[in-house]
Amino acid sequence: MASGSRKVVYAALAGNAGIAVTKFIAAAATGSSAMLAEAIHSVVDTGNQGLLLWGMKRGSRPADERFPLGHGKEVYFWSFVVAILIFAVGAGVSLYEGIKHLLDPSPVQHAVVNYIVLTIAIVFEGWAWWIAWRNFKTAKGDRGYFEAIRRGKDPTMFVVLLEDSAALLGLMVAFIGIGLGQLTGNPYFDGGASVVIGLILATVACWLAWETKGLLIGEAADPEIQRRIHKLVSANASIRRVNEIITVHMGPQSILVNMSVDFADQLSSQEVEAAVADFNRQIKADVPDICRVFIEAEAWTAHLAQQQKTEEPPAEA
Repeated sequence: MASGSRKVVYAALAGNAGIAVTKFIAAAATGSSAMLAEAIHSVVDTGNQGLLLWGMKRGSRPADERFPLGHGKEVYFWSFVVAILIFAVGAGVSLYEGIKHLLDPSPVQHAVVNYIVLTIAIVFEGWAWWIAWRNFKTAKGDRGYFEAIRRGKDPTMFVVLLEDSAALLGLMVAFIGIGLGQLTGNPYFDGGASVVIGLILATVACWLAWETKGLLIGEAADPEIQRRIHKLVSANASIRRVNEIITVHMGPQSILVNMSVDFADQLSSQEVEAAVADFNRQIKADVPDICRVFIEAEAWTAHLAQQQKTEEPPAEA
């Protein structure tokens, strides 16, 4: 999935960089507010792809003394930064340009230039969107699209897909706004299109920020992974009960597992150590994305008492 994510980001970066230049030329030649908003949108998207690639590079660094669990969450951090940039720069500037042209409207000049540029942009954005959608469809498996975004642990997959989707919608809105302005002679359509583009970007940015927030805080692994771990451990004769399994994604392909288990009373310390080593090896073999496994030997009664103590409300002073 990591190589697929990188391919998606590179495709989006190449498409947005080329489109941004042509959009700025068209905006300068025609004076279109919607085209200027689209040009700024493409610049923001290009920068965002660079940040995602930077995050992927930083996140792939091995664990060290300062970061003993690795740097995987760098991907989540930079994805969150991308969401902020889409909102602050992309949506903010588009709304500003749109409102400015609504307050002081002016007709679009040489509209045919805009149509040519927008058509080329739609082709390139459509190509980048197709690559992103195809990779996302493969990664999501049997899940629905919204569920895959909500439960996805690799934000680069859905960040690029949502960015490209917003870009295509924005291009269509710009095309319609410029076209209606030319057909009716009403310059307000151009400024209105820029405002709509800004609202689309703001909506996508808020959605991305919400999804990446959970990853930054620390989301659990897929329930199916937890069930597999539970089944593997509980089937061993040395285990009386699996008290609790806690999983946390430290990166798209990096899962931390912490377990509390009740070992059989007759086991010696050497047998417990051997069982822990076996579980560590078997769990990592079954789920390659698991990077660290911590196993705590704890009687069920002691674990239950600790849980009840944790859930009790603090005593009033």
